[in-house]
Amino acid sequence: MRYFLFSLFFPTFIITFTYGQEIINTTPPQVGSLNRKDFPEGFIFGTASSAYQYEGAASEGGRGASIWDTFTHRYPQKITDGNNGDVAVDSYHRYKEDVGIMKDMNLDAYRFSISWSRILPDGKLSGGINQEGIDYYNNLINELVANGLQPFVTLFHWDLPQTLEDEYGGFLSPLIIKDFQDYAELCFKTFGDRVKHWITLNEPWTYSQDGYANGEMAPGRCSSWLNPNCTGGDSGTEPYLVAHYQLLAHAAVVNLYKTKYQVSQKGVIGITLVINYFVPLSDNKLDIKAAERATDFMFGWFMDPLANGDYPKTMRALVRSRLPKFTKEQSKLVSGSFDFIGINYYSSCYASDAPQLSNGKPSYLTDSLSRFSFERDGKTIGLNVSVQP
Repeated sequence: MRYFLFSLFFPTFIITFTYGQEIINTTPPQVGSLNRKDFPEGFIFGTASSAYQYEGAASEGGRGASIWDTFTHRYPQKITDGNNGDVAVDSYHRYKEDVGIMKDMNLDAYRFSISWSRILPDGKLSGGINQEGIDYYNNLINELVANGLQPFVTLFHWDLPQTLEDEYGGFLSPLIIKDFQDYAELCFKTFGDRVKHWITLNEPWTYSQDGYANGEMAPGRCSSWLNPNCTGGDSGTEPYLVAHYQLLAHAAVVNLYKTKYQVSQKGVIGITLVINYFVPLSDNKLDIKAAERATDFMFGWFMDPLANGDYPKTMRALVRSRLPKFTKEQSKLVSGSFDFIGINYYSSCYASDAPQLSNGKPSYLTDSLSRFSFERDGKTIGLNVSVQP
């Protein structure tokens, strides 16, 4: 199995990409002590962004609204500083300056996401292609290539076109598969002559949990008993549906790329997952099992289908009928649907057994029957980034 390892080094926010045969759990040295000689030949240094957080120009250049535009404007109290991405760091207008900074940093690559609604304002091909959006990404890609930087492109970094959310609930519906495939194919046709590294989805776990289990991110859905301020939803079913359709949409796009574009364009395609390293709080067998369940409910939720065509057995046993099932054809399509797996790793945490969490109100947040913490005996295990299932 081939991996990209995406390592985030604070405080410079440099993302590193590399090929390898396994994931190695290491603690990075101080950033100031690193140089290229410390890394193997072929190691790719780069930085990364997402469209909504960086581009700005939210209402310029023919761009349509995304669920993050709606979320930040309708519910500013749900954003730490009440801000939004209308301007962000204005990369839409300052991309040449940004690329120049990356070149001065002696980086090799830039991972960025495409705003789906910037090139398809209505989310669908039938709604028309926005040429100004196409021009922006062509210009950005050309600027990167001209400066010796490899473009790594993420197709979906959580900013679903609002029109698709309104029409059929976005990733709550199987209808999203065809629309995502059409959008991806437009990107392959338009940019694939220069883009050789494609990432279908960024952290589908985060989108499923924070968008549909706890409601902390767009579109802000969860069970009313969990949080009455959510925009509707069911924390016990919707996260699993959204994850399921993300996997199927991912697999459809990978199959499309491999059958129609990979040979001629000579690129690779994969997905980026996120993982905490779960350490048992104690040597108790129950805590050890809790850590295993936590891993299954965060990483295995996506990695098991990608590797084996089905969800972890622990999830099947605990979630039961609320966990969607793959048909034989779907299982075959999802299994092995990647050239690489990207890993975003932020921190570790302790896991302990918590059977009492099963309180008769189903929720993804408690289904693993595990409790999490970032410290033990007054000592922290790592950064408290609140990334946990």
